[in-house]
Amino acid sequence: MTLIKSISGIRGTIGGAPSDNLTPIDIVKFASSYGTWISQKSNNKKIVVGRDARISGPMVQDLIVNTLIGLGINVVDLELATTPTVEMAVVAENAAGGIIITASHNPKQWNALKLLNEKGEFISGADGEAILEIAEKGEFTFASVDHLGKITKTDYLDYHIQKILELNLVNAELIKAKNYKIAVDVVNSVGGIAIPRLLNALGVSDIVMINGEPTGHFAHNPEPLAEHLGEISSVVKADKCQLGIVVDPDVDRLAFISDDGEMFGEEYTLVACADYVLKHTPGATVSNLSSTRSLKELTEKAGQKYFASAVGEVNVVECMKANNAIIGGEGNGGIILPELHYGRDALVGIALFLTHLAESNMTTSGLRALYPTYMMSKNKAELQEGTNVDLILEKICDKYKKQPINTIDGVKIDFDGDWVHLRKSNTEPIIRIYAESASLTTAENLTKKILQDIGDLIE
Repeated sequence: MTLIKSISGIRGTIGGAPSDNLTPIDIVKFASSYGTWISQKSNNKKIVVGRDARISGPMVQDLIVNTLIGLGINVVDLELATTPTVEMAVVAENAAGGIIITASHNPKQWNALKLLNEKGEFISGADGEAILEIAEKGEFTFASVDHLGKITKTDYLDYHIQKILELNLVNAELIKAKNYKIAVDVVNSVGGIAIPRLLNALGVSDIVMINGEPTGHFAHNPEPLAEHLGEISSVVKADKCQLGIVVDPDVDRLAFISDDGEMFGEEYTLVACADYVLKHTPGATVSNLSSTRSLKELTEKAGQKYFASAVGEVNVVECMKANNAIIGGEGNGGIILPELHYGRDALVGIALFLTHLAESNMTTSGLRALYPTYMMSKNKAELQEGTNVDLILEKICDKYKKQPINTIDGVKIDFDGDWVHLRKSNTEPIIRIYAESASLTTAENLTKKILQDIGDLIE
């Protein structure tokens, strides 16, 4: 069992001993520290809370909401809500922050408190450290009986969808005219509520739902990777659907299945959406260092500038703001459209992609063929506790100093178009190693070569 305290929040497995797992005591402790932090920096006593459909969600949400009102904070309780919906609700409510109760793509035994600032964006590293320090000290002051907070229950999904429909880049009439038949796998979470309502609003009525009941009993591993998506792939082909849509439990990651049942490729969700946006709104794009180089090539071909950020949504958003990017995200299927809000949002990704598909007048597989197919290899070097990871990365830099190197997040080395990226984990004694090439064999050989280099350095 596991409890991981990081600058962006707290996540862990449900049950077991306090401080080793995500128990009620830990939930109350960290809700108290976040609420205290909010109260220290602002007179605004309003926080938005929402959750995905995982089994532990109601318990965790009740503990958080009641802790916050015990601190004298008013809570806007969205109950079941997607991560991007909570983010947008924070701004719409003029709240001081928000808590999203979700462990994203992790299995059902996991849950987490993801923490937002008043902009509806994930808190910064400095803010996260401050909240962890408050939790460590445990110096909480709760409200007297006459000053307890109040709970307001509401639903912001229709608001979220309406804001998407109002985007100039979204053409619901064009989508409706195509009469698309679409299969959707929401892995038994909140997407079962959100995705059909979005598709109906976009004019799609022929929807084949798979694992649509938001029970939290995930029908398969909830991470939207090819090895977990055999069922929807078969359904798309058997039911002659034009598209398959897959989201993770909190609906911030998005993957597509082409009409031939093949994976569109999670890395290419952002590429396709950016292609469409760039054709209508010139500007810069951003993805993280571990994402496919296809976005860079596409952006530069359009005569625009591409920027790479450190891994993590907070870092992508920071880079997007610094460079006034029109679209950005991560290769895990995360789309960030600043015109709507600065957060990964599968709902707006679906709307952009469907408009792109309808406008192209192509099949999904035909659209996919427009983009290159680069292959990725993902590996890791497992280290002994106490290993000096920074020293290892320095030595790798020195060994490959004749190659172009980027060190804003670990070490990324370019090899005539191919690349390999090494990052140390913040939670485990490992170095993550990602590589990309036009050839899977080459990508795998790159990660194996770096693994060997690390082994030699440790010896």
